[in-house]
Amino acid sequence: MHVIVVGCGRLGSELAVDLETSGHSVAIIDKNRLSFQRYLPDRWSGRAVLGFGFDRDALEQADIENAGALAAVTGGDNSNIMTARIARETYEVANVVARIQDPRRAAIYQRLGIATVASVAWATDQVMRRLTPDAHTVEWTDANGALSMVEVSLPPAWAGQKLAQLSVGDRYRVAVISRGGSGRLEVENAVGQEGDVLHVMVQRDARQELEALLDNGPEDH
Repeated sequence: MHVIVVGCGRLGSELAVDLETSGHSVAIIDKNRLSFQRYLPDRWSGRAVLGFGFDRDALEQADIENAGALAAVTGGDNSNIMTARIARETYEVANVVARIQDPRRAAIYQRLGIATVASVAWATDQVMRRLTPDAHTVEWTDANGALSMVEVSLPPAWAGQKLAQLSVGDRYRVAVISRGGSGRLEVENAVGQEGDVLHVMVQRDARQELEALLDNGPEDH
């Protein structure tokens, strides 16, 4: 997948290197040419674009038309959100995440379909989860490995559907819904919304069954 990182500070450069190491093609944008020299390693083989993340010329130099994900991680909330909205609304990039300084804004951005990570909780692995949501992240596993909790970004086919359909006996069960920056324990009557993140308990031999149900949508269940 091609990924664009906007902001070549310590965080953005670390994220870009991690993505490239994971096998993705990466372009990084920054307004300061010296940032590339200061933070990118000598072995960096990705693309470095001088400019602003909300500038369409810079985004197109970074090949946004072929990007599957974008992370806006500069030090400015407004710049990050402008960049994220352009990526989502103009170029229809599937996976977009923005770094924010003010976590109180998170719910607003979630309604726009933009995942956010507050600076106080920042970690590159959290951003990686949101840029590559198809890779369900295992958050916890019991001692013998039979039962796990996985984090799943709700697929579009499940928006507007009852999430109780994702709980099947002792096979798998939705434990928590993260929505708008808050966790919800009441899932029995919950209806999925775009931007939801599910935390699902699943038996080891039911992982493929759960993934098929998520991918195919409720009509095929």
